[in-house]
Order: sequence, then structure tokens, then C-alpha cells
Amino acid sequence: MGSVTTTSATYSQAMRSVKRPDPVAVGTIVWLGSEVMFFAGLFAIYFTLRSTSPGLWAEETQLLNVPYALVNTIILVLSSVTCQMGVFAAERFQPYTVKSNRFWHRWGMVEWFWLTFALGAIFVSGQVWEYAQLVYEGMPISANAYASAFYITTGFHALHVTGGLIAFLLVIGRAYAVKNFGRKEMTSSIVVSYYWHFVDVVWIALFLVIYFLK
Repeated sequence: MGSVTTTSATYSQAMRSVKRPDPVAVGTIVWLGSEVMFFAGLFAIYFTLRSTSPGLWAEETQLLNVPYALVNTIILVLSSVTCQMGVFAAERFQPYTVKSNRFWHRWGMVEWFWLTFALGAIFVSGQVWEYAQLVYEGMPISANAYASAFYITTGFHALHVTGGLIAFLLVIGRAYAVKNFGRKEMTSSIVVSYYWHFVDVVWIALFLVIYFLK
């Protein structure tokens, strides 16, 4: 009986030590999979429009400011880098700035996420300014099929970016609210980074299709 009890205790300890995937992270990945299908539908609109109305496509793409959009894209890509730096800090359970010989280890998750929030806000503001310029040049959303596809596709992406900015504020607020920065806070930062990297990758694909596929 003693050996059976010891074996059962050892088995229970081994089961507890097994690292199981976090349900929040798994749920986020599954949800992002559905978002991939959503954006795939938006991409399909562009490719269909290009094949059926090549003249309209060639005419309207001339109004796009490619250098400006490239700068805005670089800003969003940089925000993905700063987001990941914040995740690295969270994995070190370092929410705030500390003294370190390495610059990238000085800032905590909160500082990196604030910088990411600022870059993301600049990106969204840049898109709004681009919309204003296109409307001024005679391409409102009701102008034609291309204009509708452009505003709907980039607009939905901008809404996703805005949702990511709100998520950053929630994670930052949670870091300020708790006394001890623990695994839950670290997991929240990782989950938000999954989403942010996703919207970054989607925008890179959109940028290539919209601004370079002429």
C-alpha cells in the first residue's frame, strides 16, 4: 500500500508540473484565426476589382501618396518592435524602469507599451489625415467601387488598431493597479502582443496590395 500511495503522489506531482497552454492565449489565437478569414474577404474584394476594372484601378491608385503611406507603415512596424520589447520586460516580471547596464533592459513593460501606444496613435492619425487628403482630391467613399473598397478595407484595419490601443491602456492600467506584477499580468501583455503583431502583419499585406499592386 505504501508503494502505491507513493506512486500516486508522484504521479499527481508530475501532472501538476506539466505546463498547460493558457486558455486566454489559446482563445486569442483561435479568434485571430477568424480575423484572418475576415481580412481574406477584404483582400478578395481588391483582387476582384483589379481583375474586373483595371482601368478604374489604374486611375484611382494614382491619387495614393505612396511615400507618405510608407512612412506611416514604418511607424506601425516600429510599434511592433516596441511592443515585443514590452513583452520581454513582462516576462522578466519588470513592469517599470530599473537600473541596468543594458538600455533595452532599463525600461519596463509599462514604458514600452506607452511608446507602442503613441506610435499606434500616430499611425491612426496618419490614416485620418490621408483620408482627408483623398477626399479633398475628389475621392470620397461614394466616388466609385475602388474608393469604397479602399475606405472599407483600411477603415476596418484602423478600427482594429484602435481596439489594440484600448487593450494597451487596459494592460497598462492593470499593471498600475496590482501590487505585485505576476503571471496574470505577464499573460495579458503577451496576449495583447499577439493581437498587435497580427494587425501589423495584416497592414503590411494591405500596404503591398493597395499601394504597390498597380
